[in-house]
Amino acid sequence: MTTSIKQADRDVAGGLAEEAVERCVALANHSETSIGLTRTYLSEPMKSVHRDVGAWMREAGMEVRVDAVGNIIGHYSADRPDAKKVMIGSHLDTVHNAGMYDGILGVVIGIEAIKSLNGARLPFAVEIVGFSEEEGVRFSSPFLGSTAIAGTFDDSLLARTDAQGRTLSQAIGDFGLNVDDIGKCVCPAGELLAYLEPHIEQGPVLETENNSLGIVSAIAGQTRMLVTFSGEAGHAGTVPMRTRIDALPAACELALYVERYGRCITDLFATVGQMTVEPNVSNVIPNLVRLSIDIRHPDDETRRVAVTQILMHANSIAERRKARFAIENRSDRGAVAMNQGISDVLKKAMQGEELPAPELVSGAGHDAMIMAHIAPTAMLFVRCKGGVSHHPDESVSIPDVADAIRVTAGFLKTFSTSTKG
Repeated sequence: MTTSIKQADRDVAGGLAEEAVERCVALANHSETSIGLTRTYLSEPMKSVHRDVGAWMREAGMEVRVDAVGNIIGHYSADRPDAKKVMIGSHLDTVHNAGMYDGILGVVIGIEAIKSLNGARLPFAVEIVGFSEEEGVRFSSPFLGSTAIAGTFDDSLLARTDAQGRTLSQAIGDFGLNVDDIGKCVCPAGELLAYLEPHIEQGPVLETENNSLGIVSAIAGQTRMLVTFSGEAGHAGTVPMRTRIDALPAACELALYVERYGRCITDLFATVGQMTVEPNVSNVIPNLVRLSIDIRHPDDETRRVAVTQILMHANSIAERRKARFAIENRSDRGAVAMNQGISDVLKKAMQGEELPAPELVSGAGHDAMIMAHIAPTAMLFVRCKGGVSHHPDESVSIPDVADAIRVTAGFLKTFSTSTKG
């Protein structure tokens, strides 16, 4: 490729990157809160997100559908009707008080990459998917969107309730979807040639090493639990200290232990991110405390040992304080290696753009963990400022996004030369 052609391609990608960032900013206006960005699974703002994302997909030449769990999918047809497909995507839901790019940027990059093809067809179809749910915020279970496509959706979750008492099944119906059609979301075996997920890094490695992009080699396994300590409520001014069964100090003791344990094991991430107290009254001894525990490590055995040790300590706290202790497993997913062959295609695309192709492990979970069970999967990380994520200060640069769009389009073109679809 001549220098002038390369520069022209970069100029086009620069314009698409500006548009991509503008679109992420625009989607941040679709929020459940007036201050900050919060958009949970099948919340009302997701309807306006689907409206905008669907319009952008159609503008890029795709046919658009929304499946029974709320995934929005843009289909870019192949050069022949019997072709298989490649999928590019990420999620459109957010955590509470989120940034504008986690998940959303990956969907928009996919759309812009298709737009850059200018209508040229490939020997395979391409589907850009905006997964309806990845974060696990509303129903305390992540990956609802991708598990439906992968055929591993847990039907027992349909009875789970959100903070307002609405079941998952009701939420699907409220959104205008049919829960009985969830089975139709499944991508048939052998139909999907590859899955690629562009995503902000959510960490500082790329910035520290001054690289705009990186290739994910593996995603750390993670365990999510809800621990409950039960004690006895009583008047704060009359129950003697020595006879109290106070659930809150027990929970706090465990939270501090989780932190200490996490700091002692290399590459282990151990977090208490949520705690609820009942009755939550200033002059009443707490009789019930629930706290979330999130354990992550790239080695599954190390993670399992950590979970066992933390739960043993929780039980010992409860016994010593004469409190009752219960645990609810919310999610347990093993570490997932990315496909080497598809990652090599991604690496070739990066080299074709004269970009370094560093490899790194993701400590955060992604839909790619689920999709890797049904298709060869790769992930492209995009540098984020300061490694900040799940926070309003989340930020990316237009040149980095331009690199990601060029590489994603290059991935499709490179992959097209190595497959017959």
